[in-house]
Amino acid sequence: MMTVSPIDAQQQQQVLAATAACVQQAGDLYGRAFAPIEVCFDLRGTAAGMYRVRRGERRIRYNPWIFARYFDDSLAVTVPHEVAHYVTDCLYGLARVRPHGPEWQAVMRALGASARVTGRYDLRGLPLRRQRRFAYRCDCGSHQLSTVRHNRVQRGEALYLCRQCRKAIVYAG
Repeated sequence: MMTVSPIDAQQQQQVLAATAACVQQAGDLYGRAFAPIEVCFDLRGTAAGMYRVRRGERRIRYNPWIFARYFDDSLAVTVPHEVAHYVTDCLYGLARVRPHGPEWQAVMRALGASARVTGRYDLRGLPLRRQRRFAYRCDCGSHQLSTVRHNRVQRGEALYLCRQCRKAIVYAG
């Protein structure tokens, strides 16, 4: 299968409009105004969309390559899926609900969408995010940690033990 180009500016405008319309629809359904949400087209990998809150900033990220290949399906499924995460956060708070729990499912149904959790797409030819691996060592050997785990160790949030010698593994630089 040939390589896919990301969606163009006109298609991005359609996605932005669909997202805004979905947020407006949720506002009408729940009798309250939801603030417009920032939308980015910078997501890579196997996910078509992502709702994220970082430092109090809410944002929906879309994968422009998956949207390019499955544009109509993404508008019908991914947009309400991510807006439902936003609405669920606004209504209940992220700490109080499971990501695809009953509250999120109820919002999806209210928006007229299927409460399907993930899409099953053929991703051949799309750029996929690759995790870097970092070298670590212990008394008995070497280990490879993913970027996420490496960053946790560097921030002092985690300590990982070797399964064989039960000693802490340390960054090998």
